[in-house]
Amino acid sequence: MSKDRKIRPRRGESIMYVTAPQALTAPAQDTAAVVAELRDRAEILDALYRFGLGQDLKDRELFASAFSEDAELDFRPAAAKWGGEPPLMTGRDFIVDTILAMFTGRIDTTHQVTNPRIVVDGDTARLTALVEAQHLLIADPAVHALLKNPYDVELVRDGDRWVVRRMRIDNTWFTGEPKAVFG
Repeated sequence: MSKDRKIRPRRGESIMYVTAPQALTAPAQDTAAVVAELRDRAEILDALYRFGLGQDLKDRELFASAFSEDAELDFRPAAAKWGGEPPLMTGRDFIVDTILAMFTGRIDTTHQVTNPRIVVDGDTARLTALVEAQHLLIADPAVHALLKNPYDVELVRDGDRWVVRRMRIDNTWFTGEPKAVFG
């Protein structure tokens, strides 16, 4: 990996954030390479959008489309901030079934994605982003949890789209009652 595409771990953690000093690596004079890289970047970011909107709409097909079959979702670092102990979730169907079962009919969510940084390396990529996620109990919207979470995401190419192979979610801050929302 070249210096301008460096990914480095945060001190004391295994999480990796994309810290390259520029976004595109394709030479500016190579229009086809620039277009291909921009397409990849749009599809990579779309995987995270599908993840968030699939939860918000409780749309199983959209949510599942964000993940590879062997995906891994690690919410443990975020949950540790408020004393939660969720399992490491592995496998697309397990992730989708677990999250949608926990939220559908019980929790309304909204996810907002900001500050995406992307490194593409052939058919793999890494995405760093901040996601603000609001969770409200449907029966009592006064009970909520608002989370600001840094995401560390590894993706793989799946035809013309990209899917999440591994997602690690940390937490910078929260308000409300995450234990009441997440159980």
